[in-house]
Amino acid sequence: MLSKVRKLLAQAEDQACTPAESAAFTAKATELIARYGVDRALLAARDPATDPVGDRVVDIVAPYARDKVGLLAAVAEPLRCRCVRRRQGNGFALHLFGFASDLERVDLLFTSLLVQAAHGLAGTAVPAGEHPAAFRRSWLAGFAQVIGGRLWAAETAAASESGTPSVALVLADRSDRVQRRVAEQYPRLRTAPPRRLAGTGFGSGAEAGHRADLGGRDLTGGRGAGRHLGR
Repeated sequence: MLSKVRKLLAQAEDQACTPAESAAFTAKATELIARYGVDRALLAARDPATDPVGDRVVDIVAPYARDKVGLLAAVAEPLRCRCVRRRQGNGFALHLFGFASDLERVDLLFTSLLVQAAHGLAGTAVPAGEHPAAFRRSWLAGFAQVIGGRLWAAETAAASESGTPSVALVLADRSDRVQRRVAEQYPRLRTAPPRRLAGTGFGSGAEAGHRADLGGRDLTGGRGAGRHLGR
């Protein structure tokens, strides 16, 4: 299933892909990746060794490191992973916690979304008189917010359509176990204050988020986290 998802993502990342084609790839890929998450959760409920709880650290580098962190969090939370942000040089180290299959889903999707966001930003003109960085930060915020909403909807639909009455309990237990692992390592964790963005790119970024392909999710140690999104 993930092989099919990767192919859909590769098609969506192609700059020659039209918005209509990307939307079609998105619909199918999102369905597949959410179903994969439920299937792996049910398998692990019967055989826990197939999908252990784990963690990994992802380096998020400049430019727009904080905005990339926001996108990663928007992907991770719906997929039942948790992340802790730590300052590291000019960027951040994001400590991710989750079951192995969910971390895999996050990685694949985040890596692709960085590429898609870069394409989207490259094709979006900054309004005259506006600071480019401010516009792009607000664009990325809109992109991330819509992506997160779409993933929550896909995950909810996959769970309700699984045909397994106990799936909600299984998924809730997995979320609790991940949260306990976070609390063990960060007992004094604090919530970061909300950001205030001045740019006007939020709406344009949100539109791009609706078009983005959500085909895969797998986080390979930040392999794609350092990709540039434009200065």
